[in-house]
Amino acid sequence: MSRLGVVLPVLTLVLSGGIACAAASEAPDASRSGVAERRLDTAGPIDTVVAISIDGLNPMAITKLGRSGAPALHKLIRTGATTLNARTEFELTDTLPNHTGMVTGRRVEAATGGHGVTWNDERLTPPTVQAAAGHDVASVFNVVHDAGGSTAFFASKAKFSLWERSWPDAIDTDVIVEDNRRLTAQFVGDLTARTRSFRFLHLSAPDVAGHARGFMSPAYLTAVTATDRLVRTVMRAISSSPTLAGHTAVILTADHGGRGASHRDPVRPANYTVPFMVWGPDVARGVDLYAINPTYTNPRRDRTTYGDAPIRNGDVANLALDLLELPAVPGSEHDAAQDLVALTAQPLSATG
Repeated sequence: MSRLGVVLPVLTLVLSGGIACAAASEAPDASRSGVAERRLDTAGPIDTVVAISIDGLNPMAITKLGRSGAPALHKLIRTGATTLNARTEFELTDTLPNHTGMVTGRRVEAATGGHGVTWNDERLTPPTVQAAAGHDVASVFNVVHDAGGSTAFFASKAKFSLWERSWPDAIDTDVIVEDNRRLTAQFVGDLTARTRSFRFLHLSAPDVAGHARGFMSPAYLTAVTATDRLVRTVMRAISSSPTLAGHTAVILTADHGGRGASHRDPVRPANYTVPFMVWGPDVARGVDLYAINPTYTNPRRDRTTYGDAPIRNGDVANLALDLLELPAVPGSEHDAAQDLVALTAQPLSATG
């Protein structure tokens, strides 16, 4: 991403070890301190994790579209461990705060140990997550990188350049392309050509349509269907690859939902309710995540504070690390005990 925060609709920016990321790499990565050392175990059943966030995906759209309108998402439900009743961060139902929660495992509010990212645009001040928080903030990228793995993220909004500035030594490749189909094509190209332990893919079409025409509108549902096809493209690439099939886990969630004109009000159920899906080798098939996680409380329609224990989109980082048999992100809160069960071989509770 350009340091000026400018992105063209189909501009591709790959910041990986070259001149483009030199400025970010000159400064030390403040988030490296305290990252636990453990090497990746490539002999385990899962050696790569793909995290997918569908921006603005209201779970009601999955239900309304059904198997014909969202076949890939419904296949994940049938063949994985899922819930359509997970939660966003408590404080905000905006894109950048929630995505930063996904990769750090932290709440938003800096004063209580959160990541401090409260804005939702391309501003360059504060320049990093660490500056926003006022303290070190590590990420899933740090833990994987320090364990000897390669990482990457592919995003469709320019504001994600914040991540490259915050963890320059831990992110091997980042690509920002606003066109979702072109972004997915580049993601699949990277998926099949390079060995990486962790990749993050952000798809924005439902959010764009929701803001333009209304969340849950016909145009929005059309965008969800189009995004479902992109998810199917990724899943087919995994299943058809001899190196990825049987060794790759997928975690899919959303940063927020939405209904009507906006998703900004964090007290509306349509905004704070998101899906959370896990698929891969040894992942329980066709089960509700709450059913196999009795230590996590299904919030029904409640908003729930951090004192409660619903499944949250912020569980992505530590669940991904758990699947890779790596420790939790230092200083994280969401699934910090790595007791969110997805694999059939795992116990049903932290004490079971």
